[in-house]
Amino acid sequence: MEVPQHQIRAVHTPSTVTVYQAYSPAIGLPAARDGRFPAAWKRDRMTWIKPSFLWMMYRCGWGTKEGQETVLAVEVTRDGFEWALRNSCLSSYVREVHPDRATWQRQLKRSPARVQWDPERDLRLRPLPYRSLQLGLSGEAARRYADEWTVAIRDVTPLAHEIHALVSNGELESAARLLPPERPFPTPE
Repeated sequence: MEVPQHQIRAVHTPSTVTVYQAYSPAIGLPAARDGRFPAAWKRDRMTWIKPSFLWMMYRCGWGTKEGQETVLAVEVTRDGFEWALRNSCLSSYVREVHPDRATWQRQLKRSPARVQWDPERDLRLRPLPYRSLQLGLSGEAARRYADEWTVAIRDVTPLAHEIHALVSNGELESAARLLPPERPFPTPE
């Protein structure tokens, strides 16, 4: 089965979507413990959420990069996730999508969310020929994410380390069985 060039793949239920982020232990551990982001989490800056576990592993180096040692699975309301998609703008100008660069720049300044498509990754974190969503949240979207949409936060760092160890040992089938069960997310109109 061929995978579309741009497709959101995520763990999702009728009411929630799971996204991933990685933080320093000072932010990540209290967030997982309390099920909400601590006061030290900056609600006034852009935060990027990733529905793809393997793309997050690529970004954070399996939870080994400095400042990204705690990998979180953040379960958010489906309504909130869809709101962010509806109120988003592509993070870069695309001639086939935007009438002109100035229109895109105006839309980008007004949008509280940004869509960016990056190469999806395989278990060895090599790029695949199709893209994975990163969703940037700022302003109203970042505040809603932290204070309204977040349903649960889990520390999945041990899972990241376990899968990485299996991959490092060449046990790809065992590693693949531990991956979160992501499936296509039906994008709203």
